[in-house]
Amino acid sequence: MRPEDEWDMIRSDRGSLLGGAGIGVLRIVLLFGSAAVALAMILVPIADDYTRSQLAGAGYGLDLTTTGSIKSGSNFTIRKSILQSSPTSVCIIRDNGLRSGDC
Repeated sequence: MRPEDEWDMIRSDRGSLLGGAGIGVLRIVLLFGSAAVALAMILVPIADDYTRSQLAGAGYGLDLTTTGSIKSGSNFTIRKSILQSSPTSVCIIRDNGLRSGDC
């Protein structure tokens, strides 16, 4: 018996699980997959900043409410209604019943 014949007896007839070409395909998939993840980690924040600046310039999605301070002890009610002449107009009713604004 020759040594080559002995090797054929010992060696299993099964091929490798993925085969020679399968390993190459796996390496290519991992390479492009990691490149896609790295690119996404860079492009997503850039796109987010761009869309936020575009929306802020147009005034969409921003709460334009202005805050201020008042004297302590002064109570009043602010009313806004869709029936008022302008969407930005407000009606202020003081604790003594005095009304100001678009009431």
